[in-house]
Amino acid sequence: MNDDRERWNERYEDGDREPRDDPIPILERRIETLPDGRALDVATGTGRNALFLADHGYDVDAVDVSDEAIATARERAAERGLEVDWTRADVAEFEPEPGRYDLIVVSYFSGLEHLPALKEALAPGGVLAYEHHLRSRDPVAGPSTDRHRYRSNDLLRACLDLTVLSYTERRRPTDDGEPVAVATLLARRSSGGTQSYPFVPDDALEP
Repeated sequence: MNDDRERWNERYEDGDREPRDDPIPILERRIETLPDGRALDVATGTGRNALFLADHGYDVDAVDVSDEAIATARERAAERGLEVDWTRADVAEFEPEPGRYDLIVVSYFSGLEHLPALKEALAPGGVLAYEHHLRSRDPVAGPSTDRHRYRSNDLLRACLDLTVLSYTERRRPTDDGEPVAVATLLARRSSGGTQSYPFVPDDALEP
């Protein structure tokens, strides 16, 4: 996937992808309800989610196809005194160890075909947090075509073999004022008709 690598390197070199400090909202809102331990940040970019998780005590592995993104993420981690195991690799070629992770985060990466391997990489009771762009009839930020957007319920249907703890589809504002249409999912590797659930106060729910 050298084409993807070169394309993303160019975007980061051109300043098209400004580093962000905030993680995806569901991580920030639900961090107290998520299992501790080892986390994997898929398509980490400049490390917004990985750095947040490392700052909250996780042992974090992070992977991205772009050398430029990983270099920036390393610098940001060093500035904050945080340790993250950064890997430059295409997600299609990345093989996570089965049962290794208590938390896996995927944000704005179109790759439902990689979900089986990511689910296998969850430890029993491990949680997948996934957010991605949706196709929308309304003007929204994000990919210029629907090719890299999910259809309604695509993400939900792909995760029905997990215990879905939370799923929403909505438009929400961004820092620059332009809304995005996103699907956001939290799902746990567990089974059974009667389970334990995290206590989630109302102010931690997605608005």
